[in-house]
Amino acid sequence: MPVTVPFRTAALAALCSLPVAWPASAQEAPDPQEAESVPAASDGTGPDERARRREIVVHGFGLDPTPAAPAYDSLEIGRAQILAAPSGRIEDVLGAVAGFQQYRRSDSRSSNPSAQGVTLRALGGNATSRALVTLDGVPMADPFFGYIPLSAIAPDRLGAVRVARGGGSGPFGAGALAGRIALESADPRALAPLSASLLANDRGETEASLGLARELGAGFVVADARWDRGKGFYTTPADQRVPATARAAFDSWSAALRGGAPLGEAVELQARMLVFRDDRTLRFDGADSSSEGQDASLRIVGRGAWQFEALGYVQARNFSNVVISSSRFTRVLDQRNTPSTGLGGKFELRPPMGRDHVLRLGLDYRRASGELQEEAYSAFSGALTERRRAGGTNSDLGLFAENDWTAAPGLVLTGGLRLDRTTVSDGFYRARDAAGAVVAETIAPDRADWTLGWRAGATYAADPRLRLRAAAYTGLRQPTLNELYRPFVVFPVVTQANAALDNERLEGFEAGIDLAPAEGIEIALTAFDNRVEGAIANVTLAPNLRQRRNLPAIEARGVEGALAVTRGDLRLDATVAYTDAAVEGRGPSADLDGNRPAQTPRWAAGASLAWTPAPGWVLGASLRHVGAQFEDDRESEVLPAATTLGAYAQVPLTGRLALVLRGENLTDETVVTRSSGGNIDLGAPRTLWAGLRWGY
Repeated sequence: MPVTVPFRTAALAALCSLPVAWPASAQEAPDPQEAESVPAASDGTGPDERARRREIVVHGFGLDPTPAAPAYDSLEIGRAQILAAPSGRIEDVLGAVAGFQQYRRSDSRSSNPSAQGVTLRALGGNATSRALVTLDGVPMADPFFGYIPLSAIAPDRLGAVRVARGGGSGPFGAGALAGRIALESADPRALAPLSASLLANDRGETEASLGLARELGAGFVVADARWDRGKGFYTTPADQRVPATARAAFDSWSAALRGGAPLGEAVELQARMLVFRDDRTLRFDGADSSSEGQDASLRIVGRGAWQFEALGYVQARNFSNVVISSSRFTRVLDQRNTPSTGLGGKFELRPPMGRDHVLRLGLDYRRASGELQEEAYSAFSGALTERRRAGGTNSDLGLFAENDWTAAPGLVLTGGLRLDRTTVSDGFYRARDAAGAVVAETIAPDRADWTLGWRAGATYAADPRLRLRAAAYTGLRQPTLNELYRPFVVFPVVTQANAALDNERLEGFEAGIDLAPAEGIEIALTAFDNRVEGAIANVTLAPNLRQRRNLPAIEARGVEGALAVTRGDLRLDATVAYTDAAVEGRGPSADLDGNRPAQTPRWAAGASLAWTPAPGWVLGASLRHVGAQFEDDRESEVLPAATTLGAYAQVPLTGRLALVLRGENLTDETVVTRSSGGNIDLGAPRTLWAGLRWGY
């Protein structure tokens, strides 16, 4: 089996290998806090017993970030900013990070779920996620398609969002080609024991949620549920509507249960379950899609001298989709069932290395399997023409080692290596006619590969107001089962699968500066150069025919900026990104050379303003801008730039009851989300919400 060593030379990888100096004596765990001198309680517990109980704290989250985390371009979104999203949806929250993008501009109420791939740094090109999205450490991507179930992620449940842009190493690094988006659940002690909300908008759509949070001894349990439903808006412009045109109706719900319990003074057990279902209609009557899932995970975290984190998870997902002819408005394809299973886990160990070193050793594993089951029908007679089945199994086993070295006061150096073994097995595509005869069949050969990756960085705090940072890295993404085996139709365009797709490999570097020129003002600026070799894109072969192919490369160079200003109860967060991304075309794709990748804008920006003048009060506004982008790889259709304005207000009424007002796209900007042959789809128009919240 070949071994791939990305980037310049193996010698450069050696430069980022681990600078480890094992201390003469192991680092000791912190001394326990001393018990307060208090008399015995009426239940008979003395001060020693009650002090011991207070010392056992179940945090509910994983190990803390390492000292070198700031070396990589990163941004954190706090809970106040999360809750003040005008739409109340996670993609609106993430839109505050310039450079974040979905494959299409539609939100998770009016897009096909399979188009909800997310990426960073204009490294898109198809609907699969190139950024790793995790929820409490668990990868969230669908095992078959690679999209993120955005409607199942309720912002109310989150305490922070940490976005790191650029190639990944470390745990699950094989999925972090363009960066990582880490969603962290809210601290259960910061949640109200009982919370509930009910909102409605000017179209009669509703959003309802219910949450419970309780401490149980030294542990906790949190349960919550959310239900969104509505008739939706017309994604089709008025002058293109026909009798079969339908609103983008949606009906989605999710429920989550999370708990934690101590296994000792420095070890805790965390458990999480998530179930969800999402039903949508897109463009025409009968063009219905659904996605559903049942996820479960267990995590054990040790915070003693030998820190460790062990995680295991399972995902059961399904997807269905009906395609309606845009000329005869009859069913032409019923992707009725796409069951898939994801299994995985990781183990990370941080041995005691003294004050100057944080060493991370570990492994992670992911396995995805699934099968497409669909039927094709004649647009004229409605008769069954083909039955199609496709699927397979992908896996990735990664071994990683990384060390952060505090070499001098204010100077942290980091280096890491990662070795991935990826496998593609049991792949097939088979089509039978109505009589059962095989009309097309692909049996993909099993294959496996080893890839060595690395990353290295440095951060130097010249003084409390100035920090310099630089990093270089590689990244890896395995093709999804969807890309390998499943063709699809966005009528009349057919996109073929490609069972011969290779892994995508990223090489990149960046340099930045973090500046705090005055109290309450923070500025960050990063310049980057990222190159994805073998980037998978939907390549146009004919006017109505595309195929997924590995391009020679996509090169993305740009600058990212961030500003945070805090003045008492007022906070402003703003980001901007300029990315010059271009396809490097050779051979069969030579005519794409120099083109900008599909669905990638040059400019993106976001700003959020929040004011909390008194307890319970939240007043906010948000601005989002996305520049012009091309619909396809041939640059034949342009999606114009769009700027949207949103607002949020929470006003206490009495006790724990508050009035909530929200406004989306207040200027009613026309947001074009798709353009094909003159037919276009639109994003959400101006939408006004009002409702009540208990337990803010």
